[in-house]
Amino acid sequence: MRRAIPVLAATGGALALLANFHTRPAAPVASVAAVAPTTTTAPEPTSRSSASSAPSTTTTPSDTKVVDGPVASNDYGDVQVRVTLRGHQIIDVQALQLPHDRSRSASISNFSGPILRREALQAQSAQIDLVSGATYTSESYAESLQGALDKANR
Repeated sequence: MRRAIPVLAATGGALALLANFHTRPAAPVASVAAVAPTTTTAPEPTSRSSASSAPSTTTTPSDTKVVDGPVASNDYGDVQVRVTLRGHQIIDVQALQLPHDRSRSASISNFSGPILRREALQAQSAQIDLVSGATYTSESYAESLQGALDKANR
């Protein structure tokens, strides 16, 4: 009985603290489809069959290169990125393809796409952290990004 009173008091205090705990609202996650594509002169893939063709490279004024990475396939779909470089600096990464065939795949892609882009811009390489719950997509994203960087450095 002597131990029950302090335990109940501690439990009540912890519950009161939890009830008053406030988090800030999460920032809205942009949909992958909502990202506006960069205007380039390179032809864009129009179907899955043409997406497996060789990656394209476009050079724009002021030494800016736009390079499409190869299509990297995984169990849930294809991943392809377009990287924009100024010299050797990555200034933008866009997902051209992310898995979307199933609603779960589309949900994971909408969540992980912006995170993977942010990781690539921060790392300035394809050595990016994987997104928990999107391991296959993350690995394929890094593979396509590395392919684009390799092509740009030829």
